[in-house]
Amino acid sequence: MTNHLHCLACALLLFIGGFTEAAEFSGKVITVLDGDTLLVLRNNHPVKVRLAEIDAPEKMQTFGETSRRSLSDMVLGKQVKVSSQAVDQYGRMVAHIGWNGLDVNAEQIRRGMAWEYSHFHGNQVLVALQEEAKQVPRGLWALGNPTPPWEWRKLHPNITGDQPHAVNLSNTAPAAAAAPGTACGSKRHCSEMSSCEEARHYLAQCGIKTLDGNGDGVPCEKLCSPKESKAD
Repeated sequence: MTNHLHCLACALLLFIGGFTEAAEFSGKVITVLDGDTLLVLRNNHPVKVRLAEIDAPEKMQTFGETSRRSLSDMVLGKQVKVSSQAVDQYGRMVAHIGWNGLDVNAEQIRRGMAWEYSHFHGNQVLVALQEEAKQVPRGLWALGNPTPPWEWRKLHPNITGDQPHAVNLSNTAPAAAAAPGTACGSKRHCSEMSSCEEARHYLAQCGIKTLDGNGDGVPCEKLCSPKESKAD
């Protein structure tokens, strides 16, 4: 029995160690797909990485190619640090990318190449950088009234491939480094939500559209809009 428990303990340590290793690694960027998605070579295998807490214009959207080129100029062919947050329902790793001391996610916002998309706008650094880009105006903000990519995707549901991008800290399989309550689990229905905050997180960050049946952007009306729900 003692040997059995010892083996289980060793296996558990190896399991935890594997997750810790997976949470942060370095790799070469081999492809930039758009302004917030790229392929990183890890152990000779490409890993699709979605930049956390930002949402860039789609490739077919106005300014989409400009945003992609911006990200490409920063990291294509370079060795970057990938700090994983989670893995979304499309198998993409959602992560922060660092290169030579530069926060790549934040730099895309500073350049006006993407929208800040942190959970409940909780990343005040990104919020401030977006406001700065708006004031200049810089990048997409020079367009006057750019269409947010999540709105564009609603109008073009058959063009966006493995989107939606609404997955900062992504959809189904949380990585070891994800903070409690920030990653996405397997919940898909309002009956599984414990609060409006959780429902909003699953809609905005995880892209669970079943929570917003009428498409008005408000998930689970009984939780998030109880007065309106009663009035109905």
